[in-house]
Amino acid sequence: MVAAAVLRWVESLESQIHEIHSFMLMQHGKVLAEGWWSPYGRTHPHMLFSLSKSFTSTAVGLAASEGCFSIDDPVVSFFPDETPAEVSDLLAAMRVRHLLSMSTGHDTDTFPPMLERADGQWIKAFFEVPVVHQPGTHFLYNTGATYLLSAIVQKTTGQKLIDYLQPRLFAPLGIEHPTWADSPEGISLGGIGLSIRTQDIARFGQLYLQKGRWEGRQLIPEAWIDEATTAQVSNGDDPQSDWAQGYGYQFWRCRHDAYRADGAFGQYCIVMPKQDAVLAITSGIGPEGMQPPLDLIWDKLLPALNGNAADDDPAAQQRLTEKLADLRLRPVQGEADSPLAASISSRVYRVEDNVLGIETLAVHLSDTGCTFALKTASGEITLPCGLDAWLPGQFTLFRRPGMMDSTTVVTSAAWTASDVLTTVIRFYETPFFYTLRCQFAGDDLTVDIDVNASFEPLKTLRLTAHA
Repeated sequence: MVAAAVLRWVESLESQIHEIHSFMLMQHGKVLAEGWWSPYGRTHPHMLFSLSKSFTSTAVGLAASEGCFSIDDPVVSFFPDETPAEVSDLLAAMRVRHLLSMSTGHDTDTFPPMLERADGQWIKAFFEVPVVHQPGTHFLYNTGATYLLSAIVQKTTGQKLIDYLQPRLFAPLGIEHPTWADSPEGISLGGIGLSIRTQDIARFGQLYLQKGRWEGRQLIPEAWIDEATTAQVSNGDDPQSDWAQGYGYQFWRCRHDAYRADGAFGQYCIVMPKQDAVLAITSGIGPEGMQPPLDLIWDKLLPALNGNAADDDPAAQQRLTEKLADLRLRPVQGEADSPLAASISSRVYRVEDNVLGIETLAVHLSDTGCTFALKTASGEITLPCGLDAWLPGQFTLFRRPGMMDSTTVVTSAAWTASDVLTTVIRFYETPFFYTLRCQFAGDDLTVDIDVNASFEPLKTLRLTAHA
């Protein structure tokens, strides 16, 4: 039965993956099950990271169908002012379709050089990375290539991706208030940067499942849907890996004849044509990686979706309904008070030099929670934290423009030992949360800061301070 299978899958997610934020499962055009782990909620957008790429691909397909350009046009033809004085034969052979299929001929992703470019000229940075393979013959995941697609759409339509897609995709699907981060050149990032809600991801997948038709309108040409979701280039030969089943136009092929859009830290839009089903997931997955959640889908969900979606087990449906109504990520577990509380409350600690630029730190404790007061060269920052509850607020200290623009948080704190006050800060419109462990010892304070997920190897940042 479908309800029993979904329940087993949800329970497996909680026991094995831990940091799932939401999901929506659709079959035959209807929502079979959906859930948000509080404090994440239905109305909150979520950063998609590379799931954004599939929306960029859609914009390319639409612009090409409107005659703005052809995917067989040379990439250099769009940027006469940014291309090198000497264009190599391999670079000259690169076409728009090679940007789409991640087969540009590069040996390294062009995105890091873009980020490192001091003058902000990302397009020039792309062209300065050598092309060493014949375009179309070598797969390399290349977020810089998707940025070039965004730049081509903007150059030929006169609109940023988000504005171009608004009347053509977002508005018809009911995707409200999408946001997309820009580069220093004023171009939507393309490969990352889009934020929308879970149900919006599901609608996007449903549109592709329906071959581009939505409420009687052909929003995207069916031929483009077929081409974009067909393997255009080989990307491996491991039969057990969903990253080795072939790559289309900014879509991954999956096992079981499915395909998907996905983004770092567990953002998924999985389309299963044989099952007439779509699954949208948002997450904050860390070092365990993105293959295990897909394995659980194929193991727990797929067999049930192959059968009849009608569930004739009311008891299983009731258990699932109750489970989905009570999904939550628990606040910090510990004690509300400590013998040290009176001696450290409101005490000002001077922090040794650190990368965050914190100069002083104080913790104001009360019966209902605590408030961190931080002083930096830019001013003062306060962070109220709930006890045995998530408290909403704003926090700017960990902001990384272009990668994590959100400052909206929920926080929770508790004494996890008599001398350790632990705080979790969830940026709930992103995959990220930070854990701060403040250990007090006489006049000394040590703060260890961890993040759940990162593109770099996870490391603990330690701050030392003295009263």
